[in-house]
Amino acid sequence: MAVGQMVRMTTHILVRLPFYLVPRGSVVPILWGPLRGMRWINGSSILSCWLGVYEWAKQACFAGHVAPGAVVFDIGANVGFYTLLASKLVGPAGKVVAFEPVPSNVAYLRRHLALNAVDNVEVVEAAVSDLEGEVAFQEGASNSVGRIAEGGNLTIPSVTIDALIESGRLPPPTVIKMDVEGAEYRALMGAKRSLIQHRPILFLATHNPEVHAQCCELMRSCGYEMQPIDGRPLASSQEILETPARLDELARQGPEP
Repeated sequence: MAVGQMVRMTTHILVRLPFYLVPRGSVVPILWGPLRGMRWINGSSILSCWLGVYEWAKQACFAGHVAPGAVVFDIGANVGFYTLLASKLVGPAGKVVAFEPVPSNVAYLRRHLALNAVDNVEVVEAAVSDLEGEVAFQEGASNSVGRIAEGGNLTIPSVTIDALIESGRLPPPTVIKMDVEGAEYRALMGAKRSLIQHRPILFLATHNPEVHAQCCELMRSCGYEMQPIDGRPLASSQEILETPARLDELARQGPEP
């Protein structure tokens, strides 16, 4: 290992060491960023969430597209970092719907909402997919990497965005943040009619090249334009901002079958 690299690693460890000494489960204030001062449970997720710098570029982009009064769907809410951010951005006139299927994550999510006296968030304890019913879910090595998978160790409820909106159960979203660890294409297929009809802005995280390509093709067919927000070329980007476009072209094509 080069001397410079060793110095950087040592500095990184020493700077963060005091944070690692705080007992797991302690309630602490978020230290920086848009959520500064909000209460957070140490150990519920990675340290950068408590610091407030988690996915810094994506946070900034997200804040630039969520207006007061908006309806935000946080699909794959995990323990609630983006749920809290969306709640603050939409304000009392807006609404956030947080979708999370993993019971341990839901417990942290609900505690974070209660600790911060949040009252504009609805929690849906289910996976978002292309079918209604139940699906197998495989828990990961950490609470942020579980995914829908055949033979998974959990059986969890599954919902589709189209069914929830068309039944009147939920209002159409203005913005969707989706991070579902490889199940993005299925979740988007279950929201396709809503994407075409209601045109929400989409923040999409993809987790493998095949699913990434499928999602990009689907979103283009729905009349969306894509741009990376992680500094990579679109073909290899894992964080994408998708905005509705070509509405005139879609109108000429006629309604979606």
